[in-house]
Amino acid sequence: MPLDFTAIDFETANSSNASACAVGLARVRDGRVVATAGWLIQPPPGHDRFFELNTRIHGLRAEDVVGAKTWSEQLDDLADFAGADVLVAHNAGFDMMVLRRACEATGDQYPPYRYVCSLQVARKLYDLESYRLPSVAAAAGFIDFPHHDPTADALACAHIMIHAAQLVGAGDITGLAESAGVRTSRIFVPEPAPVPQPTLAPELFATVA
Repeated sequence: MPLDFTAIDFETANSSNASACAVGLARVRDGRVVATAGWLIQPPPGHDRFFELNTRIHGLRAEDVVGAKTWSEQLDDLADFAGADVLVAHNAGFDMMVLRRACEATGDQYPPYRYVCSLQVARKLYDLESYRLPSVAAAAGFIDFPHHDPTADALACAHIMIHAAQLVGAGDITGLAESAGVRTSRIFVPEPAPVPQPTLAPELFATVA
């Protein structure tokens, strides 16, 4: 199987995992980046306050997302880009939690995406002083990108995984995860609550004398 996957990166407006305000994506086919995309997002109501700490990290403010699609409105775009791919992210637990919590905040459904964490892969395959995204990307030969621009971060993540696959001779994303000794995980999707069944009154079972 070819090395196909989609790298993803979210930025958040505040400390809430549901406060997605931007997303970046990079599609990889047969070990090459073939498409990138990124857009701003209006965070879900109740999670839309921009903290100064977050703004210092990514530079985005509330006025930047005015007119952007809401979380619910942009979900189809995200799903269309990712398709049925395994998702990859650096510290993937965070990005998958953003996807899950934002959907929970808006009542939207989300697919049970499979995913692999490039941070975990890097810790297994690279000997570095720091495993932050810029450091690992540089080790993979991808340098001088605007960190915390979500599209640039997704692209950096994609290049890390392409380089890592070359290091271990992996032909696909599952083989890379196995060679690195990390899990291919799946976003938890809770089972729907069972529908209560009506209870028949005891007198309906009475035998007619």
